[in-house]
Amino acid sequence: MNSNIIPTAALKPQFTLPADIVTESSPEMRLIGQSRVRDAFKLLGHTHNQHMYLADFSGCDRKHIIKALVHTEGVFPSKSLILQDNTTAWHETEVDSEAAVLASKQTQYQYLSGTIKKHDLIGRYDEKTKQYKAGAFANCYYLFICADSIWKRDALWDLLLEVLDKKEYQVHSSLPPFALGCKVILIGSINQYGQCWLGEASFSNHFPLLGELINEIDRNEVSLDEYNQWLNCILNDLNLTLDREVRLALLQYSARLADHQQRLSLLSINIQQLLVQASAYAHQPHIDVKAFQHSIDMFNQRHNASEKLSEQNFDDLFISLPTQDEMIGQINGLTVIENAEYSYGEPARITASVHYGDGEVADIERKSELGGNIHAKGMMILSSCLYRIFGKDAPLHLNANIVFEQSYQEIDGDSASLAEYCSLISAISEKPIKQSIAATGAIDQFGNVQAIGGVNEKIEGFFKLCQRRGLTGHQGVIIPCSNMQQLNLHRSVIDAVEKGLFTLYQVKHIDEAAEILMQTPAGNADQDNQFPDDSLYGLVQTRLEALAGYQDEEKSFFVKLREKLSFSS
Repeated sequence: MNSNIIPTAALKPQFTLPADIVTESSPEMRLIGQSRVRDAFKLLGHTHNQHMYLADFSGCDRKHIIKALVHTEGVFPSKSLILQDNTTAWHETEVDSEAAVLASKQTQYQYLSGTIKKHDLIGRYDEKTKQYKAGAFANCYYLFICADSIWKRDALWDLLLEVLDKKEYQVHSSLPPFALGCKVILIGSINQYGQCWLGEASFSNHFPLLGELINEIDRNEVSLDEYNQWLNCILNDLNLTLDREVRLALLQYSARLADHQQRLSLLSINIQQLLVQASAYAHQPHIDVKAFQHSIDMFNQRHNASEKLSEQNFDDLFISLPTQDEMIGQINGLTVIENAEYSYGEPARITASVHYGDGEVADIERKSELGGNIHAKGMMILSSCLYRIFGKDAPLHLNANIVFEQSYQEIDGDSASLAEYCSLISAISEKPIKQSIAATGAIDQFGNVQAIGGVNEKIEGFFKLCQRRGLTGHQGVIIPCSNMQQLNLHRSVIDAVEKGLFTLYQVKHIDEAAEILMQTPAGNADQDNQFPDDSLYGLVQTRLEALAGYQDEEKSFFVKLREKLSFSS
């Protein structure tokens, strides 16, 4: 068996559930894998004049995370704000009867977002009744504030920094300043944290504690039982139950969100939304595997309008991309189209042409200003790799042009450099490439094939095209070996691989990919850096020597005449 062929068992993550699945959970399980955040929050409760920034992510259930943090790591001593001798202070002991109590802690925490007003923070003083109505600063132990909500309002942002700087705030002119007696936790993105750190001189003084939530966990660090308890928190919130098969399918879906076989997603909002939709399709709070899979299929259908239009262009042959026969200097590469909420794979025809020149490998995408910087870098690495193999002793006397055919938008990334290299070798050696096999992968200067992004979408994009045209058993995709741990393919792809109708190959070096695509050994160089004449690189070397004019010198007239008249003794 070809060692480059990927076995079916490696095409998706494998999960084993215990016979008895625990359906109960605790609030603490919402914080699995969040050791950094828990440590920062615990430290927050035992330090003076230090506050915290909680960095979360899109798809995080912010309110449940806050509740779990406070429940698990919160510190709540009895505290009262007293007025004595025209000064205020927070006391954790019994209050002197002569002292006036202005406020007491009423709630463990409060979360402010949206339209925040000044009195939400500092409270109000009614001049008629001479009564003070406490704001969030005085009412709770932990005050969580949406960083985006307060950052947009300069006056409130300045007020917050001023209060943290002075450690007190003024409610009314007839009252003395109130001592700040709560911990402030700003909650927002990690990018916003960086902007605040660099843009606000006092920010680092007030928010030295950073807790950054992770959006996925490693299966080697957290057990499957613990992750199932995390899922139970979501199910209990929604009052839903699952079949055993659905729980396995949900784990597969979670790994797909994490884009890794050994990691599981913590995007609780995404999982919640999918489960609610599955329950709606099932018309009951108990979800079976049919309803769950239907909810995934319908999500894709609601978001794949652009993908369907792309498929129609291929089916109507508006875009030329053969998936059978062989062609010289042409290969099927793979790209990913990413929208805000949905991404899909789209094959791309890459061609190369060569002619006599000064050794330049031209990137037409770059010259036409349709290629990004990373793509340009990949092309330069490709050139360097070519010179490393064939240009050690003399310059190359060829020019090459490489292009993504029928591409009318910017192309970036280096994931096509493996396909571009193979198309270039084919053009030089005049050895045809199998059009039934697509390739994706980045390369380094030594010819090693490196990981790329969107491997599942790329494979599925080419598979769907081949499936619509009819699977022949000769079609397949070449991917980097380092991407195998990300494989989590659709059931239809796995079924086709099992039946031998589609093949996936993994490669570590460019030579392996070239041999699969052109069905010719790459060849090994001897001590003089010469490749065998019948090898792929031998054909390349012969063509390069011909372009350089290294053919045997033509014999002179007198030499030919002497050879003609000579006779054996």
